[in-house]
Amino acid sequence: MIDSLKIIGQYLLPKHLVSRLTGALAKIEAGKLTTFLIKKFIAKYNIDMSEAKHSDPAYFKTFNDFFTRELRDGIRPIYEGEENLCMPVDGQVSQLGEIKAGRIFQAKGHDFSLRELLGGGDEIAAPFDNGIFSTIYLAPKDYHRIHMPIAGKLEQMVFIPGDLFSVNPLTAENVPNLFARNERAVAIFSTDVGPMAMVLVGATIVASIETVWGGTIAPSKNKTLQYWDYSKQNITLEKGEEMGRFKLGSTIVALFPKDSINFSDTLQAGSPTRLGELFATKSGNE
Repeated sequence: MIDSLKIIGQYLLPKHLVSRLTGALAKIEAGKLTTFLIKKFIAKYNIDMSEAKHSDPAYFKTFNDFFTRELRDGIRPIYEGEENLCMPVDGQVSQLGEIKAGRIFQAKGHDFSLRELLGGGDEIAAPFDNGIFSTIYLAPKDYHRIHMPIAGKLEQMVFIPGDLFSVNPLTAENVPNLFARNERAVAIFSTDVGPMAMVLVGATIVASIETVWGGTIAPSKNKTLQYWDYSKQNITLEKGEEMGRFKLGSTIVALFPKDSINFSDTLQAGSPTRLGELFATKSGNE
């Protein structure tokens, strides 16, 4: 009953308004009040600040500065080997597996359209038909910077406006088409295993989605689909290098072509993830 009320409440909540107000508040430099709120957040979500580059809550001038905190050097070593892909984020595997008939599995009784996830175009979606995907949920306690699982050259990016439902496991199990209905940014890279799509999905209270090459992508005053062509620019990111960040928690969806990689045998729905650990191996290198 309580879970049902939580889901109904999300449909009724003015999610964009609440999220944008939260974002505005998270940017305010409020001195001791900011430090107090950060300490409360750390305690509520049991955040291990010993992993952070700056562990003192008073160091952060805004809540956003705290939420996008850097990790200490060397705390997340990148899995070595050209044949290996590394985990792009701290979080938890929501689902992973094959893309079947243009549909991606979300939860029992729910899937969503590959084409809709990527903005609706056949050309951008075609390389991933019958490919494989991994959806990873970043909880409030997690490190919220997103890194490259493999070296890649940025080819294009799409911003798709949408809703801002929560993306926690409860919502994923109950809201149809969740990841293809929420606001999101799609980055397409060319890599040694073929095209790779990194989809950064917005959510309730997520005040911003940023990339290292484009800055703030969301929120956007432009509420229509936006497209950027980077194919003639040499924007190349190495394996393990930061590609973007969330201000407050959300989800990524990583897409790869058919027969390009094999996910680590240790990964399944519910598996915890840590940046830099083994994510997958190039096909033919098992």
